[in-house]
Amino acid sequence: MRERLLEAGLSSIHRHGFNGCGVQEIVDLAGVPKGSFYNHFESKEALGAEVLDQFWHDHARGLLRVLSDESLPPIERLRRYFSAPAEKLAALDYKGGCLLGNMAAELSDQSKLIADRLSSIFARWTCAVANCIRDGQSAGQVRTDIEAETLASFLLNALEGATLRARIEKDGRPLAQFIDVALNHLII
Repeated sequence: MRERLLEAGLSSIHRHGFNGCGVQEIVDLAGVPKGSFYNHFESKEALGAEVLDQFWHDHARGLLRVLSDESLPPIERLRRYFSAPAEKLAALDYKGGCLLGNMAAELSDQSKLIADRLSSIFARWTCAVANCIRDGQSAGQVRTDIEAETLASFLLNALEGATLRARIEKDGRPLAQFIDVALNHLII
């Protein structure tokens, strides 16, 4: 039942935003009684924090693996990794965007729990990208005059901004520009 609530929470929050969905909608989507929600979660905010953890776990298990795939050159790993969100957003007609970016924009000033969880996730995300960048620096494929963590943080910040622009414009150009400039001009 807890897993169904997490899945329903993820779906509803991603589709409508945290403040745009309610506990009733989540339990209806999960097909469980409302009282069951509070047996598993102290509050909707607690559910939101666990949704972020679940999303990150799924992301780390799936897409992040490409960053450490040593069968590919580091620059190719970065290209594949940063191309995937652009392809996914296009397939969704530029609706939804990145759950992490969406929740950061919506809740970082409202919920310390969510802000702390997002901060932790962004730190781990930056570390994963930085490790790949370090591999690229060692291989001579990525510039070495800027620290890997700084490049990684910049790339993720730019990706989140490009994702927002693509959603606003309902067009893939901002993400295509991000990939072109970031991977063909800034990090090499």
